Amino acid sequence: MWLQMKMYMLIGLMFVILYGFLLFVGAAVGYSGQSFINYSVILALGMMFVQYMIGPKMVESSMKVKYITEGDNPKLYRMVEEQARKAGLKKTPRVGVCPTPMPNAFAFGRSKGDARVCVTEGITNLLSEDELKAVIGHEISHVKHSDMAIITLLSAVPMIAYYMYMSSMYSGRMGTSNDRNSGGTAMIGIIALVVYFITNLLVMYGSRIREYYADKGSAEIGNEPHQLASALYKLTYGTAKTPKREVQRLEGIKAFFLNDPTRAMGDFNELTEVDRDMSGTIDRNELASVRQGGIRVGTSASIMELMSTHPNMLKRIKHLSELDK
Repeated sequence: MWLQMKMYMLIGLMFVILYGFLLFVGAAVGYSGQSFINYSVILALGMMFVQYMIGPKMVESSMKVKYITEGDNPKLYRMVEEQARKAGLKKTPRVGVCPTPMPNAFAFGRSKGDARVCVTEGITNLLSEDELKAVIGHEISHVKHSDMAIITLLSAVPMIAYYMYMSSMYSGRMGTSNDRNSGGTAMIGIIALVVYFITNLLVMYGSRIREYYADKGSAEIGNEPHQLASALYKLTYGTAKTPKREVQRLEGIKAFFLNDPTRAMGDFNELTEVDRDMSGTIDRNELASVRQGGIRVGTSASIMELMSTHPNMLKRIKHLSELDK
């Protein structure tokens, strides 16, 4: 419930910022500058709509997704089907496999009816059946909560600010005969850049909330939190071993993944604190130790998290430990 409240508050804050920003712009340029506002907002929303519509095709292309039927991989297909049913989805998402050794999973699509849940070849060779179920439950939760649509909606605010900034800079370079309007346009550009930076941080914060919420959703449909924690631990290790060239190739869509592959080595080093028996997994007892205060997140790690679409891994494991009561 608290995660939902945070998300509602964030959405409200984002659109309060947008409303206040547009009021400021309107006051700065006056009625004569209304076309400037309209142009920037329409351009931003238009670009967002195009991105929303072609996004799935871009992800498919980048990941070389191959969709499967139940006959191709009965175990995986039934696992997705089972998790979707438990989550209350009316339609099972399309199931895809990606030919990359980097272990990960992701969900995407324009809506619940258009949803796809994909795993990489690397993850199917790495996780146990229960761990893979917990991961798929996480991805199914993204679908259930319409996370793609929500993050796209939030992204509209920084996008509007960005196009307002670019438009004002272009107008400033072109010059104008009205000095007052010229000064107002320059001020709009500065404020737009600040709004873009702040709201971009808020979008990343929203993305981190969605990851926590999907972790919780996986537990709510019957997957044990320590299985998801163990899967995350194995993913960081497997990704750290993946050739750097392959990780860099997929960096552009890392926001879709279960964890951030570019931070895999650092995440793995942090998670070794949790794996006290060095078994390569995180069991229920080790997760209970986390809940009892067995780990601390450093200040530098918390600061780095602000610039990430995924939560700090130790914080995420701590959140999972709270679900494992």
